Amino acid sequence: TGGDRMDIRRAKQILDSTKEVEVHYQGRPVWIQNVDESSQTARIYPLDNRENEMTVSVHQLEEV
Repeated sequence: TGGDRMDIRRAKQILDSTKEVEVHYQGRPVWIQNVDESSQTARIYPLDNRENEMTVSVHQLEEV
């Protein structure tokens, strides 16, 4: 993949951005729905399966 591991600050910037930023989780493109700063997690879903919501560590996300 070659992407950069994410931190909570960047995850929040992407969430608040008006631009679409490509983010991957385990090599798959995902959408960040919200970010929980206290637990350092993000609520995400794969772009090809919006029903499959999950909560993951922001450090598992990669900006492509």
